[in-house]
Amino acid sequence: MSVLTRNEAQTRAQLLDVHRYTVDLDLTTGEETFDSRTAVRFTAHEAGSTFVEIKPETLRALSLDGQPLDPERLDGNRYPLDRLTPGPHELTVDATMRYSRTGEGMHRFTDPADGETYVYTQLFMEDVQRVFAAFDQPDLKSVFDITVTAPTGWTVLGNGTTTQATDGRWAIAPTPPISTYLVAVAAGPWHSVTTQHAGLPFGIHCRRSLAPHLDADADEILGITRACYDRYHEKFDEPYPFDSYDQAFVPEFNAGAMENPGLVTFRDEFIYRSAVTDTERQTRAMVIAHEMAHMWFGDLVTLTWWDDIWLNESFAEYMGYQTLTEATRFTDTWTDFGVARKGWGYDADQRPTTHPVAPDPDAVPDTASALLNFDGISYAKGASALRQLVAWLGEKDFLAGINTHFTRHKFANATLADFIDSLATATDRDVHTWAGSWLRTTGIDTLTAHVENTGNSWNLTVDRDGSRPHRITVGTYDHSLDTQTGTEQLVLRDRFDIDVPQDGAPATQPGRRPDLVVLNDNDLTYAKVRLDTRSWDTALTHLSGIPDPLTRALVWNTARDMVRDGELHPATYLTAARTHLPYESDLAVVQGVLGFAATHIADRYLAPQDRPTALATLTSLCRDLLRRTEGLTAKDWEQSHDGTPPGSPDPGLRLTAVRHFIDAATQPEAIQDWLAEGTVPGGPELDPELRWRILTRLAVLGATDEAAIAHELGTDPSATGQEGAARCRAALPTPEAKEAAWQAMFTDDTLSNYLFTATAQGFWQPEQSDLLTDYVARYYPDATALADRRGPAMAEAAGRYAFPAHAIDADSLRLGTATLDDPALTPALRRKLTDQLDDLRRALAVREAH
Repeated sequence: MSVLTRNEAQTRAQLLDVHRYTVDLDLTTGEETFDSRTAVRFTAHEAGSTFVEIKPETLRALSLDGQPLDPERLDGNRYPLDRLTPGPHELTVDATMRYSRTGEGMHRFTDPADGETYVYTQLFMEDVQRVFAAFDQPDLKSVFDITVTAPTGWTVLGNGTTTQATDGRWAIAPTPPISTYLVAVAAGPWHSVTTQHAGLPFGIHCRRSLAPHLDADADEILGITRACYDRYHEKFDEPYPFDSYDQAFVPEFNAGAMENPGLVTFRDEFIYRSAVTDTERQTRAMVIAHEMAHMWFGDLVTLTWWDDIWLNESFAEYMGYQTLTEATRFTDTWTDFGVARKGWGYDADQRPTTHPVAPDPDAVPDTASALLNFDGISYAKGASALRQLVAWLGEKDFLAGINTHFTRHKFANATLADFIDSLATATDRDVHTWAGSWLRTTGIDTLTAHVENTGNSWNLTVDRDGSRPHRITVGTYDHSLDTQTGTEQLVLRDRFDIDVPQDGAPATQPGRRPDLVVLNDNDLTYAKVRLDTRSWDTALTHLSGIPDPLTRALVWNTARDMVRDGELHPATYLTAARTHLPYESDLAVVQGVLGFAATHIADRYLAPQDRPTALATLTSLCRDLLRRTEGLTAKDWEQSHDGTPPGSPDPGLRLTAVRHFIDAATQPEAIQDWLAEGTVPGGPELDPELRWRILTRLAVLGATDEAAIAHELGTDPSATGQEGAARCRAALPTPEAKEAAWQAMFTDDTLSNYLFTATAQGFWQPEQSDLLTDYVARYYPDATALADRRGPAMAEAAGRYAFPAHAIDADSLRLGTATLDDPALTPALRRKLTDQLDDLRRALAVREAH
C-alpha cells in the first residue's frame, strides 16, 4: 500500500476543492465485511490528474460524472483519476470493506460477556480509506453526509445528531467542513446516558455489559464535561462549533481517546469496573478536558500537514491540565503532569529518535513518518513548552493570540507559522525567536545550581547546559522543628523568579543561605535540574518534609534523571523511596515513584542478583503504606471517588500499596490467602482487576495452573477477563505455555490488538530469564514479519509490549542492533525498536556505572 507524501498532498490540494461526501454504510452484510457506497463532489481548478484512496475487500464499481470506470485499475490503495477537466465533478464508489480487529478503520468487537457486537471507526492519519473512498489528507476539508444501515436494536452515533428514519436506517446530520481523519461512526446496542447543556444534546455511551459501571460514574463524567465546556467558553471567543457532544467509550481502542468532532471516542477501560485511585479518576477527567480542547484546536482549526500534529496535541495537553485545575475539584493536576507525563517527554528527548517539537516539514515527508511522532515530545514536551510560553508571555496575551488564530482559520487549515503570527498580534515580545529556540531544537537543557554563602547574603548562579531561554521560579527552604510532633520539617522561606541565562550576574539574596534551593520550583519550564551539594543532601534526608507536592515531584524527577544518567545509584533511589513514601501525602507522587522503582530499578537497572532485595524493599514499603491506611470503612471505599478529606486514610493510597505488593511478591503464600479469602485484610475486597493481578503474579511464580485460570475466567468471562486469562497463561513458567503464547502472538494472526497486548505482557518475566533465553533471538525476525503482515498498530504493540525488555545483556543489544539494518523493517516497528534498544543500552550503562 502506498503512503501519501507531503509533495503529493500539496499537489492535490492545489488541484482540488472537495465540497461534499455522501456516504452510505451497510453494517448488516455479515461478520467479516460491510458495504460502502460513496459519492464525492469536488472541483478541479485546472486540467490534471490525481488519485483517490480506498482499501477495499472488493471494489465493485466506480463512475466519474456518470461514466463507469474500470475497477481493475485500482493500484494498491489508489485509484487514478486521469485527465480531469476544469470544473465540478462527482465520483461514485461502491465497495465491500473489511472489518478490522486491530483498532484501525472500522473495528468490530463481540463482547464475550453477553454476545453483543459493536463497531466503531478510528480513521486517524490514513485509515478513512479502510471505510470509504476519500481524498485522504487533512487540508481537503469537506462536508460529510453519512447514512448507516445497522442491525435491529442497534443505535448509530456520528459526528452530528443522528435520527432513525426506518428500522435499522440511520441518518447522521451533515457536518461543517472537517478533515477526513475526523469522521466518526459508532454503532451497536449502546447503553447511553443523555442530557442537555447550553442548548446542546450531550451523551455518554458504552457497551451494555458496562452499563452499571457507567451509571455509577455518569454524574462525575458529565459534571467534568459540563465544567470544561463552560470554562472553554470563558477562554475562547469562538463558540463550540458542532451540533452535539457525545462521548463513546469503545472496546479495544488503541489510543487513550480520539477527538472526532461531536463524537469523542475513548478506550472503555475509562469505565471502571474495579476500584481505582482518585489520581486515575483525575487522568480520565484530564483526557475528557484534552479531547474537548481539540474541538477548537484540531477540529475547528486543523493542521495543513502532519508536521504540525504536535500543535494539536501539545495545545490540548496543556489546556487539559490547566482547565481541569481551574474548573473542577482536581486542583493539583500539574503535580500529576510532572510525575506521570514529563518523564515521558524527557525520556523520548534523549533517544536517538528525538525530534523538534515542531519538526521541519522535510522531516515529515509522508504519512508513515508522521505516525512516528506521536510520542512524549509531541505531547509532554510540547505542553511543557506552551506552559513556559504562558509563563513568559502571560496568560492574557496567550489567550488573545489563540482567539485571533481561531477567528482567522476557523473551519480551515493552518500551520505553525500561522499560529506564531497569531500570537505575535497580542504581544510586543519576539515570539518568532522564542519559537525557534523552543520548537525547532531537540534535546533537554540541564540547569545546575551553584550556591555561594557571602555572610549577610548568598548568591545563586545557574549553569545552563543547552541553548533555550528559561523563565523559572527558585524556591528556598529551611529546616524547622515541629513543636507538636518533635520532627524536623522544611518550611518555605521565599520564591523568586529569574531568567536563565543570567547575563553573567548571580542572583543575590539577603540572609544566610537556605538549607534547600530548588530550581524551577513550580515546574514551569522543561529542563533537567541538578541541585547544589548541600541542597541535594537536604533533599535526600528530608524529601517528604518539603511542603508542596509539586516541589516534591520535581525533586523526585531529579532523582529519577540522575539514576538514568548514571549519577545516582539505583539502590539509593530505592532507599529514598523506602524512607519517604510512607509519609507522602500526594497519591500521584506515590504512584509515580513506586512505578519507576518497580519497572525500571527492580526490573532493569539493578543486576539480577540484587532484584530479590529490591522486591523485598518494595513489599516492605507497601506494608508500611497498608499499615498507614488501616481503619478504612466500607463507606470510605464507596466515597473514594469524591476525594479524600485531609487527615483521613486514603483508599487510593491503600489500593496502590496493594497493587504493588502483589506485583513485587516473591513468596506466593500471602497473596494466595488473599485470593482464597476474596479480600485483603482490612480491605479492599478483591474485585476482578485485583483477582487477575494476583493470579498473574502466582502464574509468574509457578503457583497456579491452567485449571485455576479457567475457573477464574468462568467467574469473569468479560473482555477484561479474557485478557486476564491470556496474560496469566503466557506467564506460566513452562515450555509448553511459552510456546503456545508465542505461536498465538506471532503465527496465528487471529488475536485482537488487546489480546495480543495481554499475551505479550504476560510472556516476558525477569524471574523466567533462563526459560526465555531462546525467545530473545526469535523475537526480532518474528516481530519483523508480524509488523509487515498486520500493519502499524500491531507493529506498535509488538515493539512496545512484546519486546524482551528484561533481557539486559550485550547479546540482546547486538541482535536488536543488527535487526535495524534490515531494509524490510516497517517504519513503525523500526521506531519502536530504536527506542527500546536505546533504553536497553541505557540500562546496561546504569549497571556498569555502579
